[in-house]
Amino acid sequence: MSHPMSKLLTIAIFPAALVAAGSVMAADNAAIEKKAKEVCAACHGPDGNTPTGPDFPKLAGQHYDYLLHSLKSYKSGARKNPIMAPQAQSLSLEEMEGLAAYYSRQSGTLVTKR
Repeated sequence: MSHPMSKLLTIAIFPAALVAAGSVMAADNAAIEKKAKEVCAACHGPDGNTPTGPDFPKLAGQHYDYLLHSLKSYKSGARKNPIMAPQAQSLSLEEMEGLAAYYSRQSGTLVTKR
């Protein structure tokens, strides 16, 4: 049987832990956005809507799973591209997840024609 004070302590600490986790996530989001705008934007545009033509795919609005899979594939060498391979090599899993989330949240200009 647990002591009532231990439950009270858990209730008091849990919100503080959530606030701390939220501030870490906000810092990580800021770092990811900075990387996207300073590194990825050179080829994919500042918001992921590539202005430079068909050689660089539009990332904005793409599915998170697709973007993450693509980055992992460039990093592992399963997907070949002389520009993306070294870019992906320098990314941690957390950075790849963050970039995939960042670009999946951007408004894309892709149009499906039928």
